[in-house]
Amino acid sequence: MAELATLWIVRHGESTANVAATHAEASGAELIDLTHRDADVPLSATGEDQARATGRWLAELPDAKRPHVAVVSPYLRAVQTARLALAGTDVPVHRDERLRDRELGILDGLTGHGVRRRYPEEAERRARLGKFYYRPPGGESWTDVALRLRTLLGDLRRDHEGCQVLLFGHDALVFLLRYLVEGLTEEELMGHTRREVIANCSITEWSADTEGRLVLTAFNAVGHLRPRGAEPTREDEINAEPV
Repeated sequence: MAELATLWIVRHGESTANVAATHAEASGAELIDLTHRDADVPLSATGEDQARATGRWLAELPDAKRPHVAVVSPYLRAVQTARLALAGTDVPVHRDERLRDRELGILDGLTGHGVRRRYPEEAERRARLGKFYYRPPGGESWTDVALRLRTLLGDLRRDHEGCQVLLFGHDALVFLLRYLVEGLTEEELMGHTRREVIANCSITEWSADTEGRLVLTAFNAVGHLRPRGAEPTREDEINAEPV
């Protein structure tokens, strides 16, 4: 199979919806205070700073290691992250709807508490089917998202064989790319989702080994977001390359 030389995915920077969701969950609210549809949620000021920090990481890569192409979710928070991170570069950028966030259907905008209060039958169905296969009415299951990512990976391997490709997307996509690229099982994938939270503007990377197979070399890395001169944190050490 044709393969890429390097594949990265960067989760978008902190968005205004991330901030609102954190507040809503902490306060026990049923609804997240959203003022935009999901596709139009912008970055927060912190998210913009994170995207610029990601741009500094890109600028410090050796010439031979820099991306040949970037592919971006069409959602505004990902587009803004890519625009700030790639500012001043000549990396060609393409948008692809297959990198959009998972669609939640009737559960969109609800906290976990809100789902249990307003749709207890859905909470029960999700518990019975499991996170991987559960599809909310009008939304997508994790397997639905995996299917669209599988087709995207096939196109990238065909159109950019031997190239270094940078993706900008969303947290579920990071997990699901690990599932697809590394051949994880449902149990292995769900174990990662229980143990780990994909940080805003974190970097996950796979590089081709001597046999041309993509191997995970960094996961959920956030060292580039530390202030210059700051000492590495425990999180940096856990997520540092190599994996």
